[in-house]
Amino acid sequence: MPGLAAPLIAWYRDAARDLPWRREGFGAWGTLVSEFMLQQTPVNRVIPHLEAWLDRWPTPADLAASAPGDAVTQWANLGYPRRALWLHRAAVEIRDRHDGVVPRDVDALLALTGIGDYTARAVAVFAYGDRHPVVDTNTRRVLARAVEGRAQPGSPHRRDLERMDAELPDDLREAAIVNAAAMELGAIVCTARSPRCERCPLATVCAWRAAGYPESEDRRRRQATYEGSDRQARGAVLKTLREAAPSPVPLFAVLVDWPDAAQRDRAIDSLISDGLAEAEDDQLRLPR
Repeated sequence: MPGLAAPLIAWYRDAARDLPWRREGFGAWGTLVSEFMLQQTPVNRVIPHLEAWLDRWPTPADLAASAPGDAVTQWANLGYPRRALWLHRAAVEIRDRHDGVVPRDVDALLALTGIGDYTARAVAVFAYGDRHPVVDTNTRRVLARAVEGRAQPGSPHRRDLERMDAELPDDLREAAIVNAAAMELGAIVCTARSPRCERCPLATVCAWRAAGYPESEDRRRRQATYEGSDRQARGAVLKTLREAAPSPVPLFAVLVDWPDAAQRDRAIDSLISDGLAEAEDDQLRLPR
């Protein structure tokens, strides 16, 4: 068994958080929705939205039968609302191309709207039990420290998949556990700013610890300040549209008190460009 696998498996069986998408029978559709929601969003914010989403749309066909604007409304304050639009489009594609069943094949998953390397492999592994490397930001940090002896990972690269693949056992179930365990370790122990090395199951094999915790360049992209940003203006416009849905809002009434009129107009234009809003007869509404 590869060097990281045994300690990760043993640790995960005792330390893994009880999360909905890790429970038996959760299903491929639930896994896909959870992965969309978890992108750049904390777990504790995702869980109630995920449960409400699956109650309303328990299958891809159910979501596909609804208007895109319904998906944007249901997304509420999760942030990055284009994910809701992409998830709706993916549901339509699953209904039309795959008879309403989330595909198992990675290439078929990659062909769906809004799905990249991580999400495609996560669905194939965690929903269907196939053997693939699943690499997110947390996994990359664990590999950088434990294998490469670096404090922070470099820029994302295809070789990250190769490195993770080298750590996976041949056994399908054990390989899935190692994938999940590496992500879990990076999320709650081997964190970016305050790693809890005294609690780490990889302490005895960690190259970074053995080298004396050397500093390395932090190449993580910094999130721009939200307050006063175009993102905040976009979110405020969408909130207005969600509250009015399914009715449209007169353009002159959208964020009339927003302190920067040019920023408000940029927000409206960008939402229309992204397909998150529609303008018609001097009115703005969610997509239909």
